[in-house]
Amino acid sequence: MTASVATRAGDVSYTILGEGRPLLMLHASLHDSHDFDPIVFQLADRFQTITLDWPWHGASRETTTKSRDPSAVLMAEVLEDFVTALDLPPAIIIGNSVGGFAAARLAITHPDRVQSLILVNTGGFPLWNVFIRTFCYLLGFPTVSRVALPHMIPAYMKPQTPSDTAILQKAASRARTWEGASVAAAMWRSFLDKRHDLRSEAKAIRVPTLIIWGTKDIVPVENAHLVQKSIPGSQLELFDAGHVVFSSKPNEFLEVVNKFLE
Repeated sequence: MTASVATRAGDVSYTILGEGRPLLMLHASLHDSHDFDPIVFQLADRFQTITLDWPWHGASRETTTKSRDPSAVLMAEVLEDFVTALDLPPAIIIGNSVGGFAAARLAITHPDRVQSLILVNTGGFPLWNVFIRTFCYLLGFPTVSRVALPHMIPAYMKPQTPSDTAILQKAASRARTWEGASVAAAMWRSFLDKRHDLRSEAKAIRVPTLIIWGTKDIVPVENAHLVQKSIPGSQLELFDAGHVVFSSKPNEFLEVVNKFLE
């Protein structure tokens, strides 16, 4: 079933497969819900899987408000609207990149909505230094993002599968457009917002949490250890993969996730 729901950033498109406990899947910036195609059907055998497209992304691209720019915090607020509108019981959430930030923030602000977290190369736990701040600042200009991101996306994806290649090509193609570069730039600017830094608040996360990290990502593995240190009792699994581990290593990913959920 595919439908849409109203949020403060406009209508959000989502797809539901299967029955059982809700399992919500949140994609990265400039990507879309099809990133999860390599694993969603297997998970739908056991769970009610829900994949959504963030505002300005995928099937939600044309239905967004012009009153606010895209940002990590806005995506987290959209997630709050989404789970409230669907009145979901506590859900398992798989969040990749900005999707991980939104999921972790929901576990802090609305713990009754979250049963467990699976954070894949998540945002929200920055290792700040002058270089990283400058990097985010410069990518906050659409002209810079439009030139840089088509080269950055292959570097962080490190494609290993046909699915990886399809994700890379789709994201890079969008980054070359002015519209896509503008969305990406706004997201990169938002990473400098202090509300995007969950390190001091993450101790409030009390649900079982699995951190999965692709060590070939341009974001260093030190970030993975920082996330684990920030979330009490969390587990960490490292994969020889890039930013979208579940696309690069779907079978290995599912093996680890199924063990965690059991």
